[in-house]
Amino acid sequence: MDGIDTETSGSRAAGPTVPGTQSVARAAVLLRLVTQAGDDGATVADLARRAELTRPTAHRLLAALGREGLLDQDEVTGRWLPGPELYLMGTVAATRYDITAIARDIVRSLAVRTEESAFLSVRRGDETVCLIREEGSFPIRSFVLSEGVRFPLGVASAGLAILAFLPSHDVDAYFERHPDLASRWGAAHGEQRLRARLRETHSTGYAVNPGLIVEGSYGLGAAVFTRAGHPQWALSLTGVEFRFGPERQAELGRTLLAHAHQLTTRIAASAR
Repeated sequence: MDGIDTETSGSRAAGPTVPGTQSVARAAVLLRLVTQAGDDGATVADLARRAELTRPTAHRLLAALGREGLLDQDEVTGRWLPGPELYLMGTVAATRYDITAIARDIVRSLAVRTEESAFLSVRRGDETVCLIREEGSFPIRSFVLSEGVRFPLGVASAGLAILAFLPSHDVDAYFERHPDLASRWGAAHGEQRLRARLRETHSTGYAVNPGLIVEGSYGLGAAVFTRAGHPQWALSLTGVEFRFGPERQAELGRTLLAHAHQLTTRIAASAR
């Protein structure tokens, strides 16, 4: 990863300000894509396509990450997998960022109480990442979200809930950085319509995704706050449309907010 690549690719590589910045950004994208692929790993061709890189550039970056132990290549399939150094770094970072140990029983309680699939997601930059999934008892389920899945803020209900409670200047900056939300995710994610949903979320306390990612799959999300009052996580529910009618939606929203408040309180207590 020496110097600066001259190839233009991806929205993440917005132009380096110091030597090597673009390569670091591209390597970070590849690390995310490999971890999202899970135990099956990912091929060079697929990673290059998804990262919007040429195959030689992707291969060069993957090989460099492999030499550092951040990635590992399966000798039989040639697929790329998370490496041992990534695991070691993750275990160290978990002591600061991971709240799954204190959140899991709350997510499970949410699934039991509502009979819907319940989730914990965390904000990472301009995205949310799902950390925990607990299945509800209702036999028809939505599979839009699972551990490791990422969505831009404002797309899934968890990210919408977080974005709604960020300071207004942070929200304005987010829209400036992402003018392509409508073209990527549909007209409902245009700035004007999304801002209206943010106002609704701020008013009710919880976000509603009425089948905007997958038709017929509804989601509700509520922000979870740091001790300083910043929306860093979100609890959410997903299920099929007929389970999220107006009357039950309000009931689910109250239950969701109660669990989000419980987790916020627990996080504040653990930080003392």
